[in-house]
Amino acid sequence: MVLTYARMTLIGYVSILVLVLAACDGESKEKKTGQALVSVNGKEVTMLQLNDEIKRANIRPDQYETASKQLLESLIARQLIMDEAISNKLDRTPDVMLARERANAQIISQAYMQSIVSKVAKPSKVEIDDYYQEHPEYFAQRKQFDLTIVRIATKDLGDELKKVVDTAKSLDEVVAWLDKNKAQYLRNLASRSTTDLPSQMAAMMQQKNKDTIFIINEQEYSLLISVNAIKDSPITASVAAPQIEKFLINQKYKEATDAEVARLRAAAKIEYFNAKASTSKAEKPATQSTVTPPSGVTNNLNLTEPVSEGTIERGIMGIK
Repeated sequence: MVLTYARMTLIGYVSILVLVLAACDGESKEKKTGQALVSVNGKEVTMLQLNDEIKRANIRPDQYETASKQLLESLIARQLIMDEAISNKLDRTPDVMLARERANAQIISQAYMQSIVSKVAKPSKVEIDDYYQEHPEYFAQRKQFDLTIVRIATKDLGDELKKVVDTAKSLDEVVAWLDKNKAQYLRNLASRSTTDLPSQMAAMMQQKNKDTIFIINEQEYSLLISVNAIKDSPITASVAAPQIEKFLINQKYKEATDAEVARLRAAAKIEYFNAKASTSKAEKPATQSTVTPPSGVTNNLNLTEPVSEGTIERGIMGIK
């Protein structure tokens, strides 16, 4: 799809006062490299800049001519806005200066970490095959769960409703209670596999009977889930290979970056001047809490510990 001028203009405007202003001081002292395409109030817009925009925009060869013109106009608009911002001294406001410092640090840090992960070897065929064999629950023995999901506001999940859920023989009984009490909810049918769900939850879904109702707390909202059917849905090694490779390379990237940060921290002298700052590093985010059924639950499972938002909607470990 050919990029429209409006879209490209928006792309050019989004970070005007953050990333563009970060280079203001450098531009005033150094002449830009690359063939000049246009001069805007005495400041050059170069082919190097345009090529960078084209690269970032993922332009197809058949779109090049049209997109180049649009992107050049976007660069001109960006330069005009930047000039006006500087004339109004917006580049010297505390918020912009802080944002410039952050953007500069982030760009340089990302470039360094990219140099680290670029040395990471791709997963071998043996590694991919081993992962496939070691995780039959995701592949050879993958299951598909046909689910009914009822979404309600967590504030409506009171003790009375929990008792209804615990004693209900089906999710329909719970829905009938919600209708009777005029509670708002959304009801949907969905299919999820063992690769889409946390392994602990997938295991419980297979172990419990069909009438079990699971309660998943997602902070503002809660999900009431029942399993309508469980089907075999295997994935062959050849189909799974690209997904496994992507997962393993991401895992290697994380291990490499974690190791490098650990090395840098060990070699550095770090002093915390705020006691809270150091202790907060060790705190475990609520979104990573383990999902466990509480004691005293009867027929149905109340997984009230917060789980990461969209647990049902996102694939576990990025494999789908």
